[in-house]
Amino acid sequence: MMNKVFVDGGSGLNLIYADTLRGMNHSVTKLPATDTTFHGIIPGKAATPLGRISLDVVFGSPDNFRRERLDFEVVDWPSQYHVVLSQVALTRFKAVPRHAYLKLKMPGPNGVITVSGNFT
Repeated sequence: MMNKVFVDGGSGLNLIYADTLRGMNHSVTKLPATDTTFHGIIPGKAATPLGRISLDVVFGSPDNFRRERLDFEVVDWPSQYHVVLSQVALTRFKAVPRHAYLKLKMPGPNGVITVSGNFT
């Protein structure tokens, strides 16, 4: 379970940090290559991820959940977050963010799934 997820509704890329993968016992040495280059993350420089990984992402509870397989660019930068979810991820889940209330709502097989966030 990841509790430090940043939702960036203006981004087109899902990011996962190398430290997060290491914490999940995934190796970061044999990742499939990616041709993605980041601009505007590091002022004045282009940045290249270590590679790409596809992971199942699940929201909800055992009786009402959504699961989607998402592609993540793996970056080896320090961050307070585990992952950054993009507009692409929100669209795949058909999720609607309510930023003022720190809520993310999406349809589930047994009703609406509500994910609550916090500032800590």
